[in-house]
Amino acid sequence: MRLKKVKVLHLSSEKTWRGGEQQIAYLIEEQRSMGVKLVVAARAESKFAEFCQQNAFDLHLFSFRNSLDFRTAFGLKKLIARLKPDLIHVHSSKSHGIIALTSLLGFYTPVILSRRVDFKLKSSGFSNWKYNIPQIKRILCVSDEIRDIVRKDIKDPNRAQTVYSGVDLSRFSDVSQNHYLKHRYKLDDEAVLVGNTSALADHKDYFTFIDTAARFLQQHDQKIFFFIIGDGPMKEEIQQYIASRSLTSNILMTGFLDNIPAILQELDVFLMTSKTEGLGTSVLDAFASHLPVISTNGGGLKETVIEGKTGLSAEVGDAERLSEQLNCLITDPALQQRLSDNAFEFVKRFSKENTAALTQSIYEEVLS
Repeated sequence: MRLKKVKVLHLSSEKTWRGGEQQIAYLIEEQRSMGVKLVVAARAESKFAEFCQQNAFDLHLFSFRNSLDFRTAFGLKKLIARLKPDLIHVHSSKSHGIIALTSLLGFYTPVILSRRVDFKLKSSGFSNWKYNIPQIKRILCVSDEIRDIVRKDIKDPNRAQTVYSGVDLSRFSDVSQNHYLKHRYKLDDEAVLVGNTSALADHKDYFTFIDTAARFLQQHDQKIFFFIIGDGPMKEEIQQYIASRSLTSNILMTGFLDNIPAILQELDVFLMTSKTEGLGTSVLDAFASHLPVISTNGGGLKETVIEGKTGLSAEVGDAERLSEQLNCLITDPALQQRLSDNAFEFVKRFSKENTAALTQSIYEEVLS
């Protein structure tokens, strides 16, 4: 079946806008440009629903309260029966649970499941069942790390395939430098800026980010500032931890910013300290911005931050090593240039166009 004749129903259950929602947005934009018939079922009053409304996608709203939301399951059953999609693409754990419930009501449409987190699958009976319902034909994992985790706990390991997340490389070309951070926080031109643009969530481990800053500042007499750029449920805990380490002058929390390409142009180093990570699209954004990267090797990060080639790395939680790597990088301009040049070439394989093309080929494979 030719893809442009295919009707795809995408399910997005999350209320906030994070990396997963950006990936769905990239995918459906690319698919629409190729003439694919698209329908989206999203959570009412969510950021993703707003995006779909603003961009005139065929949108249907549901509550998506939790993985056992029977009202949404019944609503989806009616929608599937009416629209008769050729494929259903499920993008989160919550919508996965709901589509599994919907399968009990009777539908046979092939399901594609995307998995973006590198947590081990739960050992509960419900989890084991929902990953092995016959409607699921492929599980698209955003890194080999996730693929290998998923394959251990599903009946047919071949259903799990790697489809790397993509980035919009055009966002990072010809970005004008406006020195937003230095102007907002009244910093000298010669100040070194180190930042992270991840959500304020537990697995991002901003405590190690703060500990790394503390070690560096204790050991080196340099005008350096660390920026936590984003928002999330751990905001207050992170603020309190910064205050407890007496670092409020050197670690600055900006909140959510929507000018990330310009912000990345202003940073000198991108520092990623995640405990776990599906792939780490924030790192890919940094690569696309010619920004040198230091990261932990949590989850899929080790597939992108290749030690000495595309960045510098350390074990999860190793603030001392991260601090040493930071000093090594900011005192060696030649190393900065080599790593950022290599990373810029490397990231080209992670374009949103490549991600969409591989996803489409899997659709066609399933439908054939």
